[in-house]
Amino acid sequence: DLPFTSLRKAWLLAVLCCLLTAAHAQDDASRSDAAERIVWRKAPMQILLVAGEERLVHFPDSVRLALPRSLASALRVQSIHGTLYLRARNPFTTTRALAYTQPEGPIYVLDIQAVAPGKVRRALPDVQVVTDLQSAHPEVGGEGDGHSSPWGYVALTRFAAQQLYAPQRLAAARTGVVPVPVDPEPVALVRSNNVRAVPLAAWKAGPYHVTAVQLSNPGHRTLILDPRALQGAWLAATFQHNRLMPQGHEADGTTVYLVSERPFEAAR
Repeated sequence: DLPFTSLRKAWLLAVLCCLLTAAHAQDDASRSDAAERIVWRKAPMQILLVAGEERLVHFPDSVRLALPRSLASALRVQSIHGTLYLRARNPFTTTRALAYTQPEGPIYVLDIQAVAPGKVRRALPDVQVVTDLQSAHPEVGGEGDGHSSPWGYVALTRFAAQQLYAPQRLAAARTGVVPVPVDPEPVALVRSNNVRAVPLAAWKAGPYHVTAVQLSNPGHRTLILDPRALQGAWLAATFQHNRLMPQGHEADGTTVYLVSERPFEAAR
């Protein structure tokens, strides 16, 4: 018979193998559920790429992507059984391309943009193009706000806060939400000039954008933040806390979450 210690080691090894198998299965399921779903309604679809990283765009049928000459050398494209494999060789501004359904069907309009590595905080998920609204939103998450998007203002704000401050296991990718680039340079956001504002990160879900902006107090007086003093077309604005202590205090900064119908730079 094996000694007790050997039996215990064998039992522990078996348990560890089971746990690792379950973890890999859960991780694979999470990746498959994290696709950005876009409903085709004849409006141009925004496709964001990170230079040097491949991103997959899935269509209901086989497609052929027609590129303008400006993208011929900047973008590598492969089309296999309804999936476009896109890899930008270098950053480029938004450029329009057409995806033709094979043999006959709708012509999809894509506005493709590539940004430099580091402009997006997390890996971009696959894009799933659908033609039916119901299949685009298989589950409803968060509070609604009277619009068709399952991501309401409160749910989107909570998601952004989790991405920045929650433990990694709670900040996993969610269906229908995709990160978008934002310039981490100071901006004039508060009407008074005594608050420094720096964008941290941004995401898009359905028709809405949410941007997290760090606010800090460069002065020596306590400041009370008022959402009415924010410049821009914001649907909702939520402060992590609305009091900024004088510079040097541990509470001299906070984060504001801004929900808008347009990207941050366009809404500001």
